[in-house]
Amino acid sequence: MVENFAELPAPSSVRLIDFEEARVVPGIVPRSFILIVSGTKPYLNMSVSLSPLVYIQQPEYWGIEVIGSLPGIGLPATAPYTVSLPLDGILGTKGIEVIGAGNRKTFDVP
Repeated sequence: MVENFAELPAPSSVRLIDFEEARVVPGIVPRSFILIVSGTKPYLNMSVSLSPLVYIQQPEYWGIEVIGSLPGIGLPATAPYTVSLPLDGILGTKGIEVIGAGNRKTFDVP
């Protein structure tokens, strides 16, 4: 049975988390770019990743979510995090938008 991806249930172990800094830097190969995001995660054992949204057509700004996931019980101590993602194949016509729990930041990427 084919299901609409957007209508599938959301996971309980994964949440959007806030970020403090996001920047796009040039990659080693010409016309390649890397997104670097950093902040403070609310649990010491939380894994943080960057997850591009799914689109049917290329948007103006490709949304990339800052995701925190917990493997079981969270250890209640904050810790800094830094994650990165190559932007090859996930650029909108104008750039990207980084999406956190309470903030968003848009970047124009050539």
